[in-house]
Amino acid sequence: MTWAATLDYGRKTKNEDIRPGPLRPANIIRNKFPTYKNGSNGIVIKLADGPEVPPLKEVVAKETEELLDRRQRFSVRELAMKFEKGLNTATLLSKEVKWRQVALLERDILLKNLKSVLESLRGQVTGKTKDEIEESISMVEILAVQLSKREAELIQQKTEVTELAKSLKLASEDAKRIVEEERVNANTEVESARSAVQRVQEALQEHEKMSKRTGKQDMEELKKEVRVARRIKMLHCPSKAMDLENEIKTLRKTFTEKSVDCVNLLKELELHKRLKGNDIPVFDLEGLQCLGSMLHIVCQNGTPMDFSNISVQWFRIHPKESNKEIISGATRPAYAPEPNDVGRYMQAEINFGGETAIAKTAGLVDPDAGLVDYVETLVRKPETEFNVVVLQLNGIDQPKEAVHVLNVGRLRMRLSKGKTVVAKEFYSSSMQYLQCSFRLGSICNAHYQIMQLA
Repeated sequence: MTWAATLDYGRKTKNEDIRPGPLRPANIIRNKFPTYKNGSNGIVIKLADGPEVPPLKEVVAKETEELLDRRQRFSVRELAMKFEKGLNTATLLSKEVKWRQVALLERDILLKNLKSVLESLRGQVTGKTKDEIEESISMVEILAVQLSKREAELIQQKTEVTELAKSLKLASEDAKRIVEEERVNANTEVESARSAVQRVQEALQEHEKMSKRTGKQDMEELKKEVRVARRIKMLHCPSKAMDLENEIKTLRKTFTEKSVDCVNLLKELELHKRLKGNDIPVFDLEGLQCLGSMLHIVCQNGTPMDFSNISVQWFRIHPKESNKEIISGATRPAYAPEPNDVGRYMQAEINFGGETAIAKTAGLVDPDAGLVDYVETLVRKPETEFNVVVLQLNGIDQPKEAVHVLNVGRLRMRLSKGKTVVAKEFYSSSMQYLQCSFRLGSICNAHYQIMQLA
């Protein structure tokens, strides 16, 4: 809607009469410049009485602050959408600035036309009307100055809006790039997660297969163990155990007899060789040639010999090198082979009346079956007491009712009967097996008899 109005400079008559003429009062002081348009009947002024519009700077600053406040709460996609929205807003603001610039140009033209019209009217009127026209011309000039200032402000706002639009455009492009990178990364992570899930599924399937195979193998092993246990149980029946024991005893007895026969034959052969042209008494070694036995020096003619005045020395001889190694402390007519004597010949030299006689085993010393296992079993149970029965002590047979306590410790062995200690001895540093020897006296002999019983 348009009005035909004149400028009002605040001058009125006392009776508030409106002066006739081409000009009418109008309120110039407003928040924004009025819009001027050329009409057919002269100058037509259209006043924009619409709602107040906030300055462009305040709008941009407010939106920028909101963006900064919400930056931490927005996701990348929302941030990109916000940047695009800000870019569109900046574009609209830039267009609005262009429109305002065009309006300012039109207003400048209108002000120039108005000024020319007022100047032409000033020459046609006189008196008070002329003064009013001059005052109107001055007001038009003031409006032109204000319009130029406003134009400068609009140019500055345009520059700022352009820069803001560029920054928002760059930010939007960066946001799009970030969104694309995040999408690629998300796709990569999804693919890796899928591959990981697939690997886990394959591992689970393989584990299930292995479990099935292992279960079958375990079942087969259990069945096998059950069969073995049944076999062992069947073999350990009392009747079969007795049969096995009797068979073992028979085999041992037969083996002992054959060994004795073989040793006797070898001794007789050696005796026949020595009797040729030799008047010195012939001595021989009596006893089994194996660990756990006792070798005694005896005279072949059957006459008892008194060894109290006779010196005896035992030697061990290597079968290949024929080296004679003296056995320290072995100076008695009886000797119990040691583990070091296994696989060697035993020889005893008897000196009497300035003459020397030699007694030698016919074969190599054999290891006693099971003796090492017995010793290792005792060593694996240190500081343990065993109830044992002593068969022989210092060559004297003992009654079977004589129950003793054998203590196998970490440092020594002790044989006791009740509270009385019968024998004890510390282990040597080089001892691998129990040194079954008669050379150290009655203690080792007692140990030998004990281990033979075990």
